Parts: sequence; structure tokens; C-alpha cells
Amino acid sequence: MRPTPDRVRETLFNWLGQTLYGRTCLDLFAGSGAMGFEAASRGAAQVVMIEKNPAVFRALQDNLKKLGCSEVFIQGQDGLEFALRDAKRYDVIFLDPPFQGDYLPRLLEILPQRLNENGVLYVESGTAIDVAPPWQVLKSGRAGKVHYQLLSVSAGCL
Repeated sequence: MRPTPDRVRETLFNWLGQTLYGRTCLDLFAGSGAMGFEAASRGAAQVVMIEKNPAVFRALQDNLKKLGCSEVFIQGQDGLEFALRDAKRYDVIFLDPPFQGDYLPRLLEILPQRLNENGVLYVESGTAIDVAPPWQVLKSGRAGKVHYQLLSVSAGCL
């Protein structure tokens, strides 16, 4: 597990605006849950967290009980499998898959259909990401070995 650095998370939520009031969020590969819980604390109407690792999943459930976030839902499964089967649309998707895996290309194909109009995708990776249409880069940055981008789907491509 590799949590998103605090400074990167702060930058992301500055990009998104200080509130996520009423938005629906998906945190694929939730890990520590920092992104999803932060979204909930900023007023998201619903946050779905996906985590495959059983020990990490249990820790997320424990933290959810402690925090009492009724708008957060946690599922124990692989992020790619969830994205392939889930038919919902979200306003914000957090995507921070294992750097050594080959998840990104497949997920970048699937996720345009999972975003609401004006929805955004936050992507974190170990290398710079070149995105192809329908994606467009809204913002990007780098902190050490972490490359991160905020993407949207070009108008008319949803």
C-alpha cells in the first residue's frame, strides 16, 4: 500500500474545490481510504471505496465504523473487476492502482462511461501518463516519483 502524499492530496482537493457537496465519488484501489474519507468530509453525497486486499479492507471497515460516515460504502474486490461490472456514473473518480500493474490502460478505456457530465478522473501513477482521446488533461503535477493528473472527457464524448 502506497498512500497518496499529503501535499498531493491537498493539491488535488484544491483543484476540485474545497467542497464536494452533493457529488458522488468512486475510490478505486482505496488503500488507506484517505481520498474517499476526505471526499466524505468535504460533503460528498456518496463515496464508494473498492479495495481487494482483505487486511486493508478490514482496516477500512474498522475506520468507517469509527468515523460513522453513513455516505461511505466499502466493497472488497478488485478495482478493475468492479469498474467492468459497475454501471453507475460518478462525479469524481479517484484512480491510484498499483504502480507495477497494467491496470491503467484498461481502466482509461472503461472509465469514460462511468463519469457523469462534467465529471473528473484523478489518476496517480509511477510514470508520466500520456492520455489519448476522449481524455483531456485539466491539471497535472509531480511529487517525487508520483505523477498525478486530473482528467475529464472531451465534450461530446460521453
